Amino acid sequence: MTTTPVIPAVPRGLAGVVVTDTALGDVRGREGFYHYRQFSAIELAQTRGFEDVWYLMFHGELPDRAQAADFTARTASLRALPAEVTEALPAIARAGAVSGPLAGLRTALSLLGASRGYRPVYDLDTESRRADALAACAAVPTILTALHRLGEGLEPVEPREDLPYAANYLYMLTGTEPEPDRVRAVEQYLISTVDHGFNASTFTARVVASTGADLAACLVAAVGALSGPLHGGAPSRALDTLDAIGTPDRIDGWIREQVLSGRRIMGFGHPVYRTEDPRSRMLKSIAQGFGGPLVDFAVEVERQVEAILAELKPGRELHTNVEFYAGVVMELCGLPRAMFTPTFAAARVIGWSANILEQAEESKIIRPAARYIGTPPPQPVPAP
Repeated sequence: MTTTPVIPAVPRGLAGVVVTDTALGDVRGREGFYHYRQFSAIELAQTRGFEDVWYLMFHGELPDRAQAADFTARTASLRALPAEVTEALPAIARAGAVSGPLAGLRTALSLLGASRGYRPVYDLDTESRRADALAACAAVPTILTALHRLGEGLEPVEPREDLPYAANYLYMLTGTEPEPDRVRAVEQYLISTVDHGFNASTFTARVVASTGADLAACLVAAVGALSGPLHGGAPSRALDTLDAIGTPDRIDGWIREQVLSGRRIMGFGHPVYRTEDPRSRMLKSIAQGFGGPLVDFAVEVERQVEAILAELKPGRELHTNVEFYAGVVMELCGLPRAMFTPTFAAARVIGWSANILEQAEESKIIRPAARYIGTPPPQPVPAP
C-alpha cells in the first residue's frame, strides 16, 4: 500500500525556519543587533566607508589600505554601462514613466547580463562569479540615476571614477558634486542596509541562484521581490505619514484613528526586531545632526506613536524601523522620494550578490513542498 509522506508543519511565511547556513551575517531581533560577517553592521557604518563593507561581504575580511585603494579603483572603473544598455535606457524610462526606476532596473539588469555575456553561476568558478557580481553592483547606481533623470526629462550624468560610491551616486543623481555631510549621511544609510538576514528579496535571490541561473537573473528576481510595498516601499510612505499628520497638534488624533481602524502606521514595527531597530537609532542620530523642523516633528511623532501604541496594543514592542528615519535623512540630503527605494536597492545589491555567491557554492537546489488543501483528488472529469 502506498502511503502519503508526512510533510512537517511550518509557520506561515517560513517565519523563523532555518533554511541554510550562512557566514555573511545575522539579525538577532530580541537583542536589537545585526552584523555583517563578524562585525557589528552599525559599527561598520559609523567607522568605515562603503567600499570597505562591500569588500568585506565579498571577501570575508576587511581590506588593508592597499587592498581598499585597489578595490575602490577597480569597482569605480566598472561604473560605465555597455553601449547596448545606455542606448536602451531612454525607452526603458519611457515605458516605466509610472512605475519608476526600480521597475526599469529589472529590465536594464537583464540587458546588462545579456550584453556582458553572463553565464549560469553553475558553470563558473568562484572568481568568474565574483567578477560578474562586481560589474553588476557597480552598474546599478548608474542605471538607477540615469533612469530617474531620463524620467524627469534630464540627460543622464556620466559616473566619475574619482568619487567614492556614495558621492558618485549623489553626483549622478543631481549633476552637482554633493556636500561632504550629505555624502557621509547617505553612505552610512547605504552601509546600514547592505544586508539584513534572509529577508524576502535575499531569499529570492538565493532560490534563483540555487537553480544555477546567471547572476543577472538572480538580481532581477531580488529586485522584483523588493518592489513589493510590504518589503522595500516604506521610506517614502513613512514621510507620507508625516505629511498626512501635518502639525504636532494633529498627531494624537491621527494616530489613534489609524490604530483603531486597523491600518498600519508606515515606519513602525518590524517582523524580526522585538526592541528598537538599531538602524533607526543610528539614522535618528544622523538626522538630529542636521536638525531642523522636519527632524523635530519626526522625533515628536515617534514619541507619541510609541506611547499610543503602548496604550492601545499593550505587551507589543512596536518601535520605529529603518524606513522611518531613512526617509527623513534622504529628504534632508536632497534625494527625491521616488528614489528612496531605488537608493535602498543600490546598497542591498551588494548583500544580494554576496548571498548569490555563497549560494552558488552549494549544488543543492532549493525546492520546498506545499500542502495541498483543495478538493480531494481524483475527481471524475465531467463530460464536455
